[in-house]
Amino acid sequence: MTTVAAPRGRRDRQRAVPAVVWLFLLIPALVEIGMVFWPALNSFYLSLTKWNGLGAAQPVGLDNFRDLFSDDVFRGALKNNVIWAIGFGGLSVLGGLGLALALNKPRRGVGLYRSAIYLPMVFSLAVTGLFWRVQYQPDGTINTLLGAVGLSGLEKQWLADPDTALYAVLVAAVWRQVGYVMVLYLAGLKSTDPTLDDASAVDGAGAWQRFRYVTWPQLKGVNTVVFAVTVIDSLRTFDIVWAMTQGGPYHSSELLSTYMFQQGFTFLNLGYASAIAVVIFALALVFIITYLIRATKEEAS
Repeated sequence: MTTVAAPRGRRDRQRAVPAVVWLFLLIPALVEIGMVFWPALNSFYLSLTKWNGLGAAQPVGLDNFRDLFSDDVFRGALKNNVIWAIGFGGLSVLGGLGLALALNKPRRGVGLYRSAIYLPMVFSLAVTGLFWRVQYQPDGTINTLLGAVGLSGLEKQWLADPDTALYAVLVAAVWRQVGYVMVLYLAGLKSTDPTLDDASAVDGAGAWQRFRYVTWPQLKGVNTVVFAVTVIDSLRTFDIVWAMTQGGPYHSSELLSTYMFQQGFTFLNLGYASAIAVVIFALALVFIITYLIRATKEEAS
């Protein structure tokens, strides 16, 4: 069976792209390059220099990175970031997935519950931080509730105690993030095949077995998105920590992002701050690439 090729003129008209389309593509591309990619590439260069924002930057090679790993505050911030990534990511995913499973099936008032849980995402991280800062005050809601239920011995100044400051901020961040993760998993659950779940229930599979062997494998795409979002959010967290503790007390809640801000805009040590930014970028890249390679291998097997 032979096919008749379209006339040359028609093929040319189909391939021709109006100049205005290229213009509309070029403008956002230039904006993206000028405001995102160029500053990012420039930060790599600045990480190899000593610069206070005035005059010419002085090249120092890898000295900034050597100083980083001999810096006790940086090592503490790196440790806190690991704790933050595990706690923030783990609690947000577990909480969001649990809420999504509980609110997936239609029932009376389910829309109201979903909206209420997602509501904290409407507020900025700075506003969330200020809200929770009030709750953690010595006479705030947390201590008042502890006293009301007879646990006054647990009352403390949560944000002023080096042992609890980081975890107090973490609770506030998870409270805001869990609604967003819930929405992502709700979207994923809506795309699963309900007939598979019904068939496994008829075969006698329990609720956990149906989730583990039927529902969970169908959420691989959503899991990739959730993992990438939580890792990136955990590494770039700044607003809520700065609003609640500014990295204190005694750097106990310091994260890489807050330390980078202090070095860059308080001490005007922009080369050192750029080196911290490069470390944050490298950590995010390692986490995401490792997960994507693992997910790809699982799909191929």
